[in-house]
Amino acid sequence: MLPSSSLAAQLADALESSWGALARPNQLPPPGDWGVWLLLAGRGFGKTRVLSEMANGWATSGQAKRIAVVAATAADARDVMVEGQSGILECAPAFCRPTYQTTRRRLEWPNGAIATLYSAEEPDPLRGPQHDGAVCDELASWRDPSAWDMLMFGLRLGQNPRVVIATTPRPTKLVRQLLAREGRDLVVTRGSTYENRANLAPGFFNQIVSRYEGTRLGRQEINAEVLMDVPGALWSLDSIDAARREHAPDLARVVVAVDPAASSHEGSDETGIVVAGKDDRGHGWVIEDLSGRYEPAGWAKAAINAYFRHSADRIVAEVNNGGDMVENTLRTLDANVSYTAVRASRGKITRAEPIAALYEQGRVHHVGGFPELEDQMTGFTADIDRGKMGSPDRVDALVWALTELIVERVPFEGLLEYYRQLAAATASAPSEASAMST
Repeated sequence: MLPSSSLAAQLADALESSWGALARPNQLPPPGDWGVWLLLAGRGFGKTRVLSEMANGWATSGQAKRIAVVAATAADARDVMVEGQSGILECAPAFCRPTYQTTRRRLEWPNGAIATLYSAEEPDPLRGPQHDGAVCDELASWRDPSAWDMLMFGLRLGQNPRVVIATTPRPTKLVRQLLAREGRDLVVTRGSTYENRANLAPGFFNQIVSRYEGTRLGRQEINAEVLMDVPGALWSLDSIDAARREHAPDLARVVVAVDPAASSHEGSDETGIVVAGKDDRGHGWVIEDLSGRYEPAGWAKAAINAYFRHSADRIVAEVNNGGDMVENTLRTLDANVSYTAVRASRGKITRAEPIAALYEQGRVHHVGGFPELEDQMTGFTADIDRGKMGSPDRVDALVWALTELIVERVPFEGLLEYYRQLAAATASAPSEASAMST
């Protein structure tokens, strides 16, 4: 038996290291009889830690015995929510640490409580199981919103089943629907990246936060603002949501469009890679968004894999920055892929306007959700061509894909574009127009 002084010291250490003592006030669950706690917070706020502590707290106290852990992807559930630095295993108290059964996708605590891992990309596994608690990571990034519906149908054990959601806010339809419930069975807590500055690397603030501070993206990702439609944007949230579908029909054509980045270092723009198809009615279907930061061989491999996975007809790639190097990179990996080079001779707004019109006509559908792509679409204004916004690489790839599939080429479009620019210059600066005409 431990001496009383040693026992007291251990209890004091346990108290000091407990989540209740370490957490900031808005990282602790709100009071009251809520059913859903929605934590909207910026990058680096400590959202994952909140979810992990809630799951461990429910399990160790017996408040919940069957817990659902849902993330945007299976990899996120495993790498972030379970094995991450702020994951459930790392945050579990020593006296009641769960074992992780990888093949069964579940955690089991010594007292018999069980947490099962789910991916929002695969809603069907959520149809059967029942739960009395759930923690949801980055809900605004879930591609298939029906995963939320399946989770809710299974949340029927115990006297007071609860859900905790921690996400960087995006104005997705699901997030907007949840916010409309605030004050009823749902409580919202908001927090910014700055609140956790003491625990974040100085370089993160010097290089990342300062870069986006004051921008629309920074307001969303750092200050956790839910930003709605941008005045003057070519796309609206409602128009995208109205045409969203769960599945695509049989497609007559499929293309993979690529907008390669000019460089591949840490601060580079993304390479846009979008897969889209066309059905027999002439409607476009956006199937996959594989955009990201890649080395040249990386984006080429991703595009070629998508080409074969979707039985595509063609890879379409913009060559303004890479020229022949773009085709050479693709041909090095597979010499036989069908390929078309496209070159941007008009402004981004001019190229995108016909595609935005197709959305307004209900002729383009998104199969599931594409949060990053849709963020760019709903923020796409004339400031793009004025150089006041970042490069919309995902939208560029989308525009190239749907242009190849649906938009008919206009005869003498280069000459028409010249006169369009001349008319715009005449309206804004007569001297500038005169210079163009000489």
